[in-house]
Amino acid sequence: MGDARGAVRDRAVIEPVDSAVAMSTAGRPTPLSVVVPVDKLRILRVVLVGSYLVGYVWWLRTRGLPIDRISVAISLAIFLLCAFTGRPLRTWAGLLRDVTLYCSMWFAYEMTRGAADRLGMPLQVEAVRNVDRFLFLGHDPSVVLQRHFWEPTVRWYDWVASTIYMSHFVVPVVAMAVLWATSRRQWARYMKRFATVLGVACVMFVLLPTAPPWMLSQETHDLPPGLQRSAGRGFVDLGFKGFVKSWQHALDWGNAVAAMPSLHASFALIVAAFFLPWIRWRSLRAVVLCYPIIMLASLVYLGEHWVVDGLVGWLIVGGSFWIWNRVERRRRHTVAARARAALARLSPPTASPA
Repeated sequence: MGDARGAVRDRAVIEPVDSAVAMSTAGRPTPLSVVVPVDKLRILRVVLVGSYLVGYVWWLRTRGLPIDRISVAISLAIFLLCAFTGRPLRTWAGLLRDVTLYCSMWFAYEMTRGAADRLGMPLQVEAVRNVDRFLFLGHDPSVVLQRHFWEPTVRWYDWVASTIYMSHFVVPVVAMAVLWATSRRQWARYMKRFATVLGVACVMFVLLPTAPPWMLSQETHDLPPGLQRSAGRGFVDLGFKGFVKSWQHALDWGNAVAAMPSLHASFALIVAAFFLPWIRWRSLRAVVLCYPIIMLASLVYLGEHWVVDGLVGWLIVGGSFWIWNRVERRRRHTVAARARAALARLSPPTASPA
């Protein structure tokens, strides 16, 4: 009974395509609208999204980047309204479900703030610092980099470090929004990996609260005092004062000891690893691969993270991709096997030779 229903369903999908093919083979070209429905509001969506991007850049430069979760949610909601204008109701229903899951993910992240204190988890101070010293033959990377490169006047590499650091608040969310608007399947693949990394990081933030280098320098835990926390000064020099003001305000309510693993390094690698298979130009592939590396170097130079924070984040990203790649590959094999079985049921039996 189940096979009969499956055969009927498969025929319902295949027969319209077969009829269109039959029209074309009979000498009459098949209109594109027969196979792909015409999207009459596509131009309107392009105009709305373009206007949104122009307004977003203007707001970024004059007022600052929305960093708190509520402001980010509002900016994403406006973008999705522009990108989904004219879509069918079932698409809006799926979007509502996705938005609910997205908000739940970040709500879980916000709940980790202060959880380590409530559970009485000890702050990791010397352990992470000692791992970095072991990796770099007794040297503290942040101290070495600032001693050789940090100057009272802003240099070109301060622009690079600040820009890469601040891109953490833009690039992963932009990638998420673009995938959301163009391909829900790819958005779901991206979010599976993103949410897995964030979930593991949240658990580690609770169990292993870790003091970053700038904090240890202020409290003189065997680090030279005066380690500069200057992630925003390069952006100020570039004219993005509103952006930096928003970032400094966000630091007041942020989790200062959520350093292990580094989400900056993790999210940079997620974006690079996810989009790399689609890039064919070697030069662009090299730039994309450099993004997480420059991100980690900037984090260490700015005193925001230890090197091991980024390395652990990269390991979690690698584990997430490995797990979901296997799950998706197994799913594809299952779907292909079902499709072959359906085609075998639909094809007429071949007559055996006499």
